[in-house]
This record gives sequence, structure tokens and C-alpha cells, in this order.
Amino acid sequence: METLYLWVGILLLLEFFELFMQRADMLGGVMARLYRWYAKSIFLFFAIHPTFYFVLFTVLATDILNFPMVVIIAMKVFDIFYKIELIRAIYIRRSVPPDMAAMLEWRIPSWFFLTGVSIYPPLFFFALT
Repeated sequence: METLYLWVGILLLLEFFELFMQRADMLGGVMARLYRWYAKSIFLFFAIHPTFYFVLFTVLATDILNFPMVVIIAMKVFDIFYKIELIRAIYIRRSVPPDMAAMLEWRIPSWFFLTGVSIYPPLFFFALT
């Protein structure tokens, strides 16, 4: 049981790390922060998403691949690749639709970044029990 709490605690810390690395006032600011890592190296971009790798490690270490774990992995994969597509549209192709350009100017409430912290650790705990 202590191991379970340890693993959930590690995931919680990694989620706070991702929150710190991606936090900005607007969606455009989030994309700019992520693009700085992407422009340096795609591997650095992937490295600032450690929760994805930790969940994969947990699946391999515990041999637990149930529905909640698959949901976590699917959401993490969708999140990473959606960010990559947004970065490519904004900074590489420079073809941002008007609707998306308006969304990039929206202010993001500070609590929004806590959604990952509030969703993934409980789901991870549920998947491991």
C-alpha cells in the first residue's frame, strides 16, 4: 500500500512539474513556452511531459493495463500530439485559422492548469487499486 501512495505521489509531483513548465496567462503564451522547447529539440519537448513516461513505466512495472490506465495513456497521447499540431500550425506552417487565432488570445484562468493535477492522480490511484 505504501508503494501505491509513493507512485501516486510521484505522479502528483510530475504533474506539478508539467504545470510549472506550461503555465501562462493565455493559450498563445502556453504555445510560446512549449515552442521554445520544441525549437531546441523535439526530444526536449517530449522530456517536459514526464508523466506520460511515468505512466508507461508503471504499466510495465506492475503489469496493470486496465481501462483507467488506458484512459490516462490515451489522454496523455492526445494532449502531446495536439500540442505538437498546434505548434506546427502556429509557428511552422503559419496558417492559423481565424477562430484559432482568437482562441490564442483568450485568458486562461489559473485554476485551469490544476485540472491535470486533479484528474490524473485520482484516476491513476483508481487504476492501481
